[in-house]
Amino acid sequence: MWKVKPPLVFPMETRYRPILESLVPPNPMSQFRLKRGSPEEEFPDLCRNSTWMGRILTRDMYCRQFDRCTHSGVVFDDVIRPGLEEPGDCSGAVSVGCVAGDAQSYILFCDFFDRVIEAHHEHKISSQTPESDFNYNNLKTLCVQGGDDLDRSYAVRCEVSVVRGVDDFCFPTHCSRGERRQLLTLARRALQRLEEEELPGRFLSLEKLDRDQQTELNLIPPSSSQQRIGVARDWPDARAVWISNDGSLVVWVNMEDHLRLVSTQDDANMVEAFKRICINLQKLDAYYREFKHPFIWKQQLGWVTSSPADVGTGLRVSVHLKLQQLPRHKRLQDILKRLRMRLDKTESSALYLVSNTATFGLSEVELTQLVVDGVKLLIAMEKRLEVDRDIDELVPTQK
Repeated sequence: MWKVKPPLVFPMETRYRPILESLVPPNPMSQFRLKRGSPEEEFPDLCRNSTWMGRILTRDMYCRQFDRCTHSGVVFDDVIRPGLEEPGDCSGAVSVGCVAGDAQSYILFCDFFDRVIEAHHEHKISSQTPESDFNYNNLKTLCVQGGDDLDRSYAVRCEVSVVRGVDDFCFPTHCSRGERRQLLTLARRALQRLEEEELPGRFLSLEKLDRDQQTELNLIPPSSSQQRIGVARDWPDARAVWISNDGSLVVWVNMEDHLRLVSTQDDANMVEAFKRICINLQKLDAYYREFKHPFIWKQQLGWVTSSPADVGTGLRVSVHLKLQQLPRHKRLQDILKRLRMRLDKTESSALYLVSNTATFGLSEVELTQLVVDGVKLLIAMEKRLEVDRDIDELVPTQK
């Protein structure tokens, strides 16, 4: 939460000023003839809003963004709608509370988005462009030849997922039916090429899935919030899933993002799960470049998709852990914050999902390493607690 009054001069906006002036006409909203009041009259009530959007947005900032819109028609009220629909809970994890309607939103509303990104990821945006690292051999603490060195009596399953946005298309909250169908056609072509590269699979349209198939895929119908903000508009039109024949790789198309790749291992072999993501993501990246629709990359931010919570790498690394003692420990939340990780309950009473909280500020290899090292530490703490030993000396310093 911002503890000081926001400065009168906003460096992020100053940095992008030449770009903003070249993109925005004096009064772009005049072409829409929207019946709106003044910015002061339209400013939302944020008193009980616990999202990063609600904590960061000020009346002055709202007034500056009010008359701006991207070339595809995204206005600032579209950006903050998720946080107004779901204001969050002060006792839980803080969500970003905002979404980009298209890639240009990150430039046009940069002063707002940059501050949300910095607050959520706890990492300052600099002039240095983030670098990707998909060399899975750079993972240092894993035994590559032997598989993995996570204690399998505690780590029972792992998953690595990554999201990507496709250039020249609006993000799911703002795209049209035609755009979504074009994205589906591109994905079908790219995944067909992937099959030709010795990774056979099947492409399934969500419209044609019966109830048993939906259950098998753990497909959850869109929430009311997703419907209100537009992510689930026209559901399930032009949504699909591609599954490799061995089930280890799943690609979701036009769900919350243009593409989401998910690599799973039932034996907690993180190297194999990460390696599968790296190899196939780079192949898809090459195919989309050939199609003249590369994945969206922004200077100073890295890979961007609809949510600021995924900028940088778009990578989520998670491990299912068997834990009984640690979830009840009084210092658990402090430990997780220091590790930059979160722990979520699953349907099983003793099974928890551990994953990274941030995707920005570290490379793909570094994020994977962070989760692996954190999981090892949590397992070591659980073992100590099982024999009534103290864990204070294992608590890491603040990262």
